[in-house]
Amino acid sequence: MKTKLTKMIMGSLSFDCALVCLLAAMTLSTHSTAQAAPDGRCHSGQLRGLYIWTFDGYQNFSGNPVPKALLQGLQFNGDGTVTVPFGTANIGGTIVIDTGGAVGTYTVAADCTGTLSIRTGPNFNIYVGPGAQQVWTTEIAGGDVTGGLGVGKATRLPGR
Repeated sequence: MKTKLTKMIMGSLSFDCALVCLLAAMTLSTHSTAQAAPDGRCHSGQLRGLYIWTFDGYQNFSGNPVPKALLQGLQFNGDGTVTVPFGTANIGGTIVIDTGGAVGTYTVAADCTGTLSIRTGPNFNIYVGPGAQQVWTTEIAGGDVTGGLGVGKATRLPGR
């Protein structure tokens, strides 16, 4: 009987401890930078700094979908312009080491949706997350590249 009571008390304490730890972790991980603009609306000035962008999907080559995966830097300038300082792409097993050097533009609406257009490349619909710490992308038709599809996420690098 004593053993059952001890196990029940220890189980309850373990659960309580885990719950307190979870709440503490959630509270401590909510940074003030991870909030919307003061008026609760998004704008293009929130996207500023270097983001690491991972992206995968398929590219249409003569009616054949070919898998693609990219890792690129996106330098958002806070004024609606963006540059790609570096990147690597794998399209159908062919590796392109330096995909940097591209430039483009972006828009952000008050509801945090927007567009990203890379000159000589595809266009994307975007969603800007809280505090502009992350940006989700989905490829849409347009630009010099058509017929591809894919989704990705860009994460801001701290201090850049």
